[in-house]
Amino acid sequence: MPTPGGIDAPAKLQGRYSALVLCWILGYGSLMSWNSMLTIGDYYLVVFPTYHPSRVLTLVYQPFAFVTISILAYHEAKINTRKRNLFGYSLFFVSSLMVLVVNLATSGKGGVGPYIGICVISACFGVADAFCQGGMVGDLSLMPPEMIQSFFAGLAASGALTSGLRLITKAAFQNSNNGLRKGAILFFAVTSLSELLCVLLYAFTFPKLSIVKYYRSKAASEGSKTVAADLAAGGIQTIPSQDEEDQKPLERLSNKELIFQNIDYLIDLSLIYVLTLSIFPGFLSEDSGSHSLGSWYVVVLIAMYNVWDLVGRYVPLIKGLMIKSRKGLLISIISRFLFIPAFYFTTKYGSQGWMLMLTSILGLSNGYLTVCVMTAAPKGYKGPEQNALGNLLVLFLLGGIFAGVTLDWMWLIGKSW
Repeated sequence: MPTPGGIDAPAKLQGRYSALVLCWILGYGSLMSWNSMLTIGDYYLVVFPTYHPSRVLTLVYQPFAFVTISILAYHEAKINTRKRNLFGYSLFFVSSLMVLVVNLATSGKGGVGPYIGICVISACFGVADAFCQGGMVGDLSLMPPEMIQSFFAGLAASGALTSGLRLITKAAFQNSNNGLRKGAILFFAVTSLSELLCVLLYAFTFPKLSIVKYYRSKAASEGSKTVAADLAAGGIQTIPSQDEEDQKPLERLSNKELIFQNIDYLIDLSLIYVLTLSIFPGFLSEDSGSHSLGSWYVVVLIAMYNVWDLVGRYVPLIKGLMIKSRKGLLISIISRFLFIPAFYFTTKYGSQGWMLMLTSILGLSNGYLTVCVMTAAPKGYKGPEQNALGNLLVLFLLGGIFAGVTLDWMWLIGKSW
């Protein structure tokens, strides 16, 4: 039997693998610009040695991301998801190009002016993140859980692939003049092209997949107003009603009710990222000590975190390895706070091998627990409620990141700035 949107039910099985690939690419694009800025942190440490760029840029990014997602989550029921996501990816593209413009215009020189310019771009990345990540998670919450898993795997892949590219560029340019700068320029040239690809894929390919049209049509029949433009882009112009009852406004749970019903999941996400961002990237970039790897040490640490974060996001796909218990999730997430004394004592007394191992476990647990929470939470609701809950999950995730990057400054207590 066809759904109210006119899409036959078997269509939900068509294009599944294509949808998973596109979700992965769109997740990759949602964080690639920001991860590129983090990954070339060693370059910014040389250009702006007294301004703590790895910490300041993150601290600039997060308030804009958090305030923007707060506004968007509050008004999510009235927001055109298609325009929201296209604006976000387009802003990522333009901001990435501006990193290149600032670098070329200043010839890679430091100073207050270029630093302020980079901070403004970092703020733009935060705004774009809130538009894309909240919009995509809200949209994908209408669909099968594996699509959210693929999107979050793409988020992690952006870190892993940028770290890999950073290792390659560092090796290629380390003996040349301005090697770090050449690597940074190449980084954001690749990033800009990738963000443009995401704009085109989301605009012209993703909405035309049968599985995507099926679940968006289903959500529309349940009262969702956010998917209308995407349905039109997919070739469905109207959502005809089945009977008179469909003409009446459909009741849905309020955001407050959704928060109360899912408070443990929301707190879980916040705690995951409070802990992670209190260590990564600021502590790893500036406070993890000096070892035999020299200037490679920070780059390798960040690469190890990103690679294992990506691995962790695929572990729940293995049967029997996903934590489904709400209490089990909370206990596992709280236990991660043991990383704080572990990193502190490893920095003071441990070798670089122990630090690399700890960083890998930090990334693995971050990716694994994030996917466990995100795939478990948005279930059992109608389309409008699923979209709202997806936005709330991202709100609490970004809130945890904001708190984490603020707490990261506590590692500097007792040290000379």
